[in-house]
Amino acid sequence: MRRPSSLVLLLLATSIPTRAAAVTPARPRATRPAAAAATCDMVLLPGGTFDMGTDRGLPFEGPVHRVTVHSFWMDRCEVTNQEFARFVAATGHRTESERQGFSGVFVPGAQEWQPIKGADWRHPEGPSSSVAGRDDQPVVHVSFDDAAAYAKWAGKRLPTEAEFEWAARGGRAGAQYAWGDTLHPGGRQMANTWQGHFPEHDAGTDGYPRIAPVGRFPPNGYGLLDIAGNVWEWTSDWFSEDYYRRAGGAVDPTGPATGSEKAIRGGSWLCSANYCTGYRVAARQHTPPDSGLNNLGFRCVRPAAGPR
Repeated sequence: MRRPSSLVLLLLATSIPTRAAAVTPARPRATRPAAAAATCDMVLLPGGTFDMGTDRGLPFEGPVHRVTVHSFWMDRCEVTNQEFARFVAATGHRTESERQGFSGVFVPGAQEWQPIKGADWRHPEGPSSSVAGRDDQPVVHVSFDDAAAYAKWAGKRLPTEAEFEWAARGGRAGAQYAWGDTLHPGGRQMANTWQGHFPEHDAGTDGYPRIAPVGRFPPNGYGLLDIAGNVWEWTSDWFSEDYYRRAGGAVDPTGPATGSEKAIRGGSWLCSANYCTGYRVAARQHTPPDSGLNNLGFRCVRPAAGPR
């Protein structure tokens, strides 16, 4: 059963001001992202050893430590409403938000999060909303168990934190973002984030005031789409604030053995320069596994040795 604290904890996790270096870019020009549908296959990522974490962010994002991951396949895109609908049609799965009868929705007009009755993956903003015409948007309002059930049905699994960060870096060692060290290179919008001062005003200069269809922004060095921004993504790791202090030298680390919250990665459309700069490659947050919100989704991975 959904714990009463779950919603509150995730709301805090997605709106914490970070201690990362402030970003004051030149005013980015409004650009219209390409409208072509994304190719959402799987990408084979090479293995390697890298410096995970950062010493320039929140305390639990460091210390920087060396870890190794083996090669693996990763979904190019976040799992979409269309893909999740196929899973539901095949299995009859009902999400935790559907069973509980409510989920968390950020209401821009009210400038706050609200528990909305009838909000779920089919009704992202509440019972009067629908995913009709939104097949290519990432599915949201899915708990960790919902995401894990989909992954199992698809013959995949959820990524570890180390896999996610390795993938997000896209071969750019030490970079702050999935595309480099400049938030808006050449004035370009590189991810679906909040432009302006959160929560008062989103200028919408990236072309999307809320969730964007997958693949509307440039891929990273590994060809992954929306690995930063759009929606936070579940990982398989339990979260611990001090885990990084004892993880140095680990090979294919899977996080702490137990915990009460799961680590989430990637940031979302609600992340801004003044709050929740979760679109940084080393950014991490955490939430109880039964959480569901309209800025939280997932993508899957599978071993390189297995079939695609």
